[in-house]
Amino acid sequence: MYIIKNALKSIARSKGRNILIGIIIVVIAISSCIALSIKNAADASAAQGLQQLNVTATISVDRQKLMQAAQGQSQADIRTQMQKYEGLSLTDMQKYAGSKYVKSFNYTLTSSMSKSGTLTPFTTTASSPSSTPAPANSNAFAGNRTGADTFRFSAMGEQGDFSVTGASSEAAMPDFVSGTSQVTSGQIFDFTSADYSCIISSDLATFNSIKIGDKITLANPNTSTEIYWFTVVGIYTNSASTQSTNGPRFSASMDPANHIYTSYNSLKSVTTTSASVATVTTDSTTGLSNTTALREQVSGKYVLPDAASLDSFKADASSMGLDPNYTVTSPDVTTYQHSLIPLKNLSDFASTLLLIVILIGGIILIVFNIFNIRERKFEVGVLTAIGMKKGKVAMQFVVELFVVTFISIIIGTSIGAVASVPTANMLLANQITAQQTQSTQQNQNFGRPQQGGNQGGFPGGFNAIAGNNANVSYVDQINAVMDLSILLQLIGLGILLTLLSSAAGVIFALRYEPLKILANRA
Repeated sequence: MYIIKNALKSIARSKGRNILIGIIIVVIAISSCIALSIKNAADASAAQGLQQLNVTATISVDRQKLMQAAQGQSQADIRTQMQKYEGLSLTDMQKYAGSKYVKSFNYTLTSSMSKSGTLTPFTTTASSPSSTPAPANSNAFAGNRTGADTFRFSAMGEQGDFSVTGASSEAAMPDFVSGTSQVTSGQIFDFTSADYSCIISSDLATFNSIKIGDKITLANPNTSTEIYWFTVVGIYTNSASTQSTNGPRFSASMDPANHIYTSYNSLKSVTTTSASVATVTTDSTTGLSNTTALREQVSGKYVLPDAASLDSFKADASSMGLDPNYTVTSPDVTTYQHSLIPLKNLSDFASTLLLIVILIGGIILIVFNIFNIRERKFEVGVLTAIGMKKGKVAMQFVVELFVVTFISIIIGTSIGAVASVPTANMLLANQITAQQTQSTQQNQNFGRPQQGGNQGGFPGGFNAIAGNNANVSYVDQINAVMDLSILLQLIGLGILLTLLSSAAGVIFALRYEPLKILANRA
């Protein structure tokens, strides 16, 4: 008790010195509180977001692996090898949907069809393109994208005016699930039916004066005499069609306004009929088969319960017989991880700040306490001369620093708690701006269209095709509120700094001989 009383009296006698120590500790406490709040909030936000993420996975050909295995082979051998792995059939996709890690499975069929009769594709130019052949370099895009957004340019014929998608269920139409597209007139088609019902965009309906119940005719772009009738049962709006339309468009079908949706069974009936009446020829130069049949692309999405199930699904699919030349990927996880880059940078910044504050603050306190003890040598000599043991003298110095530290941490923590939320969000906004600037600069370096909107009518924009993530929605708010764990960490930090800084002073105090101190003072 005497040590505590004497420590409090010493603090009161040396107000200026202890106020200076207190200011140093307050600054350390404020910085540490903000840094810990930011780091904890950033890590918690990333983990929580990943748990709540609606994770979908696709199975596609691992083209890079195939090309690596084909090194040194002739072009004919490579072509033969690649033709073996053009994509999984719907039957194979449904097989892997039986995995215990799959919540649900949905799929789409995509084809390209041309105008027929009075139907004209929507366009803002004076003349509308019609049945434009695929560009000579279109194969460069072939198979580079996976999942529901896959739209391969093949050597099977000409590119049509309309992109027709056959969906297996509502879940297979993500734009409508997210609200990007909405049925505003009529109703959605029956997903289980093959009655050739469809929905079209409001732009296309207005452009052609189409009403609910009207029939539209679509033709095979490879042969204009092959015509199919569809009944319009609904009209939808698409917010992507009102956004920026800069960027390359190889045909009118790439305009969101010219996207037509029907049931999978309806479109499959069309493509099956087309294949049954198609003319097949063989190119004498390349040996490739060309057909007049409507080209089709089936895409399947596996809905997983969480991100942690992705690796489990990969292993399960492999055990179910998935060829090693196929790969399981999740664009949701990849995109979300990219959206966390500013958050991760902020967490790393907070960790670095905390480390710097501890190191610099600890060094300052150690040096300050060494000089403090040196100035109080006479006091040490008097106390030890009257019989107080050196251990108790050292304990008094530790108690003094503990009292000052405790009061300073309370003050610093209060200020840090108030400043942590706005500071965290301001720093996060700066990180997001820096990341967006970097992405924009990268686009400019490669001559790509600027970010914003659905570029060129491609789902996800031209940046999605180019592999650029300029349109990623970053996590822009975190709740960096101080909680009990942060308070306990700050108290622990204060104790650590107190022990380290006072230890140096205690070592000096224990080295002093009381008689020498008093003799030198006399």
